[in-house]
Amino acid sequence: MARGPRVRKVASRREASIDRRTSETQIQVRLALDGTGKADVKTPYGFLDHMLGAVAKHGLFDLWVRAAGDVHIDGHHTVEDIGICLGMAFRDALGEKVGIVRFGHAVVPLDEALAEVTIDFSGRAAFFYRVTLPGERVGDFDATLARELFGGFAAKAECNLHVELRHAENLHHALEAMFKAFARAADQASGLDPRRAGDVPSTKGTLTK
Repeated sequence: MARGPRVRKVASRREASIDRRTSETQIQVRLALDGTGKADVKTPYGFLDHMLGAVAKHGLFDLWVRAAGDVHIDGHHTVEDIGICLGMAFRDALGEKVGIVRFGHAVVPLDEALAEVTIDFSGRAAFFYRVTLPGERVGDFDATLARELFGGFAAKAECNLHVELRHAENLHHALEAMFKAFARAADQASGLDPRRAGDVPSTKGTLTK
């Protein structure tokens, strides 16, 4: 009889720890939303380590990731599951979402590349990805898997996530601009608004299911 994924979750304050293990992947994520930008990331892909490090740095999150998986078959499972676990960590760290800004938007350039990301921590999962990449791989990283990471994040963070690449000629620049824009938008949306003490930014009074 097939067994589902084993997930252990621990959340405290605006921090979360996710340990998700399946027959395909083993992913661990520790996240502090109110961090200083510290990152300790080890995945099967050096370029992805670099991108997740950029998310921590530019979002001012403290992020620790350990990921392993069946990359001898394909990177899809591992990269998507990293996005899933990161989304779970955000969802758990945000808790009832009392006092958060909720919406975040960033447009980030990197040389000739320009990326735009918009996030709404609405409690409803939606994902829009308008990206035409100028290449296929950066080192051994399949660039098309960025879509799977962001999509996994949106599903499990229960957020509305729009990722758009306005233009780019260099693949590394394109992906880096996207991840940095994601970091800035996520930081803004998850931030606390001091005017909202004890308040959830929704007319229905809740942003959780």
